[in-house]
Amino acid sequence: MTGFRKLLRTQALVFLRDKVALFFILLFPVVFILIFGFVWGGSEGGGKVTLGLLVVGERDALLDEVLTSQDTVTVRQYEDRAELEADLAQQVLGLGLVWDGEELLFLQDPTRVQEGYALAEVAQGIAAELNLRRQGLAPVIQVERVSVGRTPAGWFTLVVPGIMAFSVLMSGLLAVSGRITQMKERRLLDRLLVTPMSPTALLGAIGLVRLGVGFVSTTITLGLAVVLFRVQLEVNWGLYTVFVIAATSGAMGLGTLIALVVRRPTSASTVANILAQIMLFLSGVYFPLEIMPAFLRAVGRVVPLTYMVEGMRYVTGVADMSASRFALVTAGLLGVGLGLFPALSRYVVRVGRR
Repeated sequence: MTGFRKLLRTQALVFLRDKVALFFILLFPVVFILIFGFVWGGSEGGGKVTLGLLVVGERDALLDEVLTSQDTVTVRQYEDRAELEADLAQQVLGLGLVWDGEELLFLQDPTRVQEGYALAEVAQGIAAELNLRRQGLAPVIQVERVSVGRTPAGWFTLVVPGIMAFSVLMSGLLAVSGRITQMKERRLLDRLLVTPMSPTALLGAIGLVRLGVGFVSTTITLGLAVVLFRVQLEVNWGLYTVFVIAATSGAMGLGTLIALVVRRPTSASTVANILAQIMLFLSGVYFPLEIMPAFLRAVGRVVPLTYMVEGMRYVTGVADMSASRFALVTAGLLGVGLGLFPALSRYVVRVGRR
């Protein structure tokens, strides 16, 4: 047991000296959370739109009633159109509205690409409700927005668990295709295998270190999103723990496949990084699978990271998933890791592989 603790400590120190692994597993998620968080983190979740109102001529009581009934709009009065347009250009306002007694003229900053569609919907809603009231009519149905999941799932809220899943993927991939293949290339494994240490002990130490790193990385990412950007998550810590273990094991299994297929060990880490970056864009982390072409959706459905993202969103309370599907995904990832562990042991003891 003392020997295994020393091996565990050694592998932890080796990881801390691996700059590539440190970046992709610990720094990469933090950088992306900070970038996306400061750009979009505070703008989602149903904040109110400030609308600048300029009335030319007499006020219309119906228009005032419509604007007052809009829960998503805060009205600011203006007397001068130039002042309204200046505030609109400086993004003090989300929308401008000019009423001349006969028609509505909405003003919008075309440079606000991210919010442009939502602002246009607000304008259309105001115009539609005013038309109905002027005809003495009321909406036939009332629409209520209900978020699918246990928390309101805005874009940034969906991205957070996706980045967490990616860090787990990199932790497992680089444990095998990075660390173990480097040891193979440098013949360190050949030297270790003449000692009383067993291949299982070495793999166990590396696996435990990467598992701990996965927990640390995902927890840091989660903490930054919650503390800095007020992301609302309902984490089921029991399921979270089980899923991180399963996902890390599955990622190590994928790393084993890369190490067995790629002939040169030094190339395995490069291949793993390339495949991980491809999976990042095809798994729905940044772009929903629904907006992709059909053939890319089909590719995304066979990408392992897709299911890691779905599971991570489920355990953090962002998206719903049936208990049976979650159990199947978790068991599948764990099975990949455990199923390929014997193959990894044989890879370790195969002396002189090039």
